[in-house]
Amino acid sequence: MRRLQRHFAISDEPGPHPDARGNLPADLNRFVGRDAEVAELCRLLEESRIVTVAGVAGAGKTRCATRVATLLKKRYCDGVWIVELSAIHDPGLLEHALVDALGLTDHTGRPPRATLVEHLAPRHILLVIDGFEHLIDPCASLVRELLRRAPRLQVLAAGRRPLQVDGELTLPLAPMNDEDAVELFTQRARAVRPGFRPTDGEAAAARELCRRLDGIPLALELAAGRLRALSVDQVLVRLDDRFRLLTGGSRCAPARHQTLRTAIGWSHELCAPEQRLLWARLSVFAGEFDLEAAEYICGGPDLPADSVLDVLDELIAQSVVLREDSPAGTRYRLLDTVREYGAEWLEATGDTRRLRRRHRDWFLGLATWCELDWFSPRQAEVAVRIDSELPNLRRAMEFSMESPQEIHLAQYLVGTLWFYWVGCGRISEGRHWLDHVLESGAPHDPSRLKALWVLGHVAVLQGDAIGAVSALHECREEAERSGDATAMAYAVHRTGCLAIVTDDMPRAEELLRDALGRYREIGELNSNVLMAQVELAMAVAFRGDLDEAAAICDEVREICEDHGERWALAYALYVLAYAALRRGETGPARRILGESLSIGHTFNDLLGTVLSLELLALVTAVEGNPAEAAVLQGAAERIWPSVGLPLFGSVHYGRPQAECEELARRELGDTAYTAGLRTGGRLDPDAAVARALTGGPPEGAGTHGLTAVPAPGETRRPAASRTTRRGGPERW
Repeated sequence: MRRLQRHFAISDEPGPHPDARGNLPADLNRFVGRDAEVAELCRLLEESRIVTVAGVAGAGKTRCATRVATLLKKRYCDGVWIVELSAIHDPGLLEHALVDALGLTDHTGRPPRATLVEHLAPRHILLVIDGFEHLIDPCASLVRELLRRAPRLQVLAAGRRPLQVDGELTLPLAPMNDEDAVELFTQRARAVRPGFRPTDGEAAAARELCRRLDGIPLALELAAGRLRALSVDQVLVRLDDRFRLLTGGSRCAPARHQTLRTAIGWSHELCAPEQRLLWARLSVFAGEFDLEAAEYICGGPDLPADSVLDVLDELIAQSVVLREDSPAGTRYRLLDTVREYGAEWLEATGDTRRLRRRHRDWFLGLATWCELDWFSPRQAEVAVRIDSELPNLRRAMEFSMESPQEIHLAQYLVGTLWFYWVGCGRISEGRHWLDHVLESGAPHDPSRLKALWVLGHVAVLQGDAIGAVSALHECREEAERSGDATAMAYAVHRTGCLAIVTDDMPRAEELLRDALGRYREIGELNSNVLMAQVELAMAVAFRGDLDEAAAICDEVREICEDHGERWALAYALYVLAYAALRRGETGPARRILGESLSIGHTFNDLLGTVLSLELLALVTAVEGNPAEAAVLQGAAERIWPSVGLPLFGSVHYGRPQAECEELARRELGDTAYTAGLRTGGRLDPDAAVARALTGGPPEGAGTHGLTAVPAPGETRRPAASRTTRRGGPERW
C-alpha cells in the first residue's frame, strides 16, 4: 500500500486544504488486501467522473469504496461525503438522504434536488453512494443530473449493479485472492481469539475454508467469528454439512450468490433457536436500534424480554449484530445482507406483520415521549435520539400508510414530530411527510387536525403563504365544527405567525393574543406556547414598544429556566437583544445574541442561527467594526437559501440587515464591503458561528462616529437597498 500511496501522491502530510470536510466513518479494524482493486479504482477516478464498484452482497464493495475515498480525500478541497441508501425505501426520500449526508438544511419549499444542485455546483467533492440497488432508476436519474449540473463533482458508487449513467466506468469486484482471503480470515479470527497463530494443519484448513467460501469477505468474517467456540477444522467440517443442507436456491442464480447465502445460512443454522428467532425479529428495524426497543418489539412468550440482552450478546459475538457507540448511546445494527436473510425467515414464520405493527407502536410511543420531553432539560438529548431513530420513524410512517384504517396513525406520528421538523433543521423532509399523509381523505380527527396546523407552521417558515393559508383555514374550520379547542388554539397561533412575517402587525398581535388566551383556557404550556409569546413580543417590538417586548421575553426566559427549555429561549434572547440594540446597549445585545446563537446552532436550527447572525452583524457595525459586519452579512447570505425566503421578505425583519449594509458601506466603500461579503460567503455555518462567537470588534476600536440604532418610530428610516431602493430586502 506504500507503493500505491506513492504512485498516487498520497501521504499523511497536511495537504493544501487542511479544512477539507467530510463524513467518512473511521475504520474499526484493519483493511486487508485488495491492493490491485484499490489502485484500479484510483486510476478509474482519474479517467471518469463516475466510477462504480459492483459485486455480490458481502464482497466488500463498501469497504473498498471507503478505503479509496480515504486515500484520495485530500484531492477534494470540499471534502469526501458518503451517503448510505440501504435504509431508504421511499424513492421520494432519496434526495433528502443526500441532503442529510451532506449536512445541509433547507427550510424552503423548493425540491431537495434544487438544494443539492445549488450546493454541489461550485464545489470539488467526491460523493460515495452506497446501497442503491433497490432505488436504481431514481438514483441513476439524480446522479445523472448532479453530474451534469456540478462540473467538479465526482461519484464513487458501490452496489450490486452499475447505475448505467453516461460516462460510468465499472470495476467488478471479484472474490479475494487466496493470500488476501487467508490474511483476512486470520486477522478477524484474532479479534475473537487474541494471539491466534494457525499451526501448519490449521493453516491448510484455513486455506481450504477460504477456498470453499470463494473468498467473499462477509462469509470469511462470519466463519472467523465461530472460532470463539470451534477450531478451524471443526468450522470446516460444519461448513461442509451446511453446504449440503442449504442448497435450495435457484439454479439460475450466480454461484457466488448461492455461496454467500450458504455462508449466512450456515451461520444461521449454528445459532441456537432463540438466537435465530431474535435474528429474524431484529430484521424489522431500519438502521440502528437500542436494547429497549429490541426487548419490547422482539420479546414475547417464546423469547422473554429479560432474556433478549443475553441472546443479543451472543449474536454480537457471532458478528451477526454490530454494536456501535453513538451520541445517542449504545446502538446495534444488522448488516444489510444479514437483515435480508432474517427478514426471509420472519416472513416464512408468518409473523412479519405482527412484528412490524409492534415496531410501529414502539416508535409511536417514542415520538410521543420525545414530544413531551422536548419541553424539559433533556431537549438536546431528545434531538439526538430522534435523529438516530429517523430511519425507524420513516418505516413506522410507511407501515401506517399501507392501510387506510391506520392512516390516522401516520398523521399522528408526523404531527407529533413537529419539534424535530421545525427545531432541528428538518423542515424540508417534514413538509414531504406532511403533504404525503394529508393526501388521503381521512376523517378530520385530532391527528389530522394536528398534522394540518403543523403543515401550516412549516409552510410559514418556508415562505409558502398559500400553502399555510390553505392548511390553517382547513384546520380552523374543522376544529370549530368538531369543537377541538386545542387544534383551534394552534391554528390561530400559526395564522398569527403568518401575519407577522407578512408585516401585518396589528393582525399578528390580535391573533397571537387570542391564541395565548386559548392556550390558557385549555391549560397548555409547552415550547409552542412560549414561541407564541416570543412572536407576540416581536410584533410589539416592531411597533416600537421595546419595554413591553422585553417584559414578555423576560417572562419566557423565567419559564424556560424553570423547565430547562432551550430552543424557545434562543428566540426570546433574540428579541431581548433586538430591544437592547434599539436602546443603544450594544454590549448587552452582543452578549445576549452570543447565547442565542450558540443555542440555535446546537439544535441545527438554521433559522434561529441566521436571524442571530443578521442582528449580530448590525451590532458589530454599530460597535465600529464595519469590515467584520460585512463578513457576518456575507455568512448570513450564504445560509438564507437553505432556510427559506430571506428574512421572510419582511420589511420589519429586514430592517437590521438594511441598516447594517448602510453603515458598513458608508465606512468601507462599495469595494471593501463587497469583499467582506465574499469572505463571509465562503464560511460554512459552523465556521460562521465560530467566527461570530469569537471574532467581535478589534481591541480598542472606537465607534468611528456611528451612533445607536434608532427604535421604530424615530426620524431615521431604514436604509434603502442598493438594488430595490426601498426599505428592507428585495422580495422574491
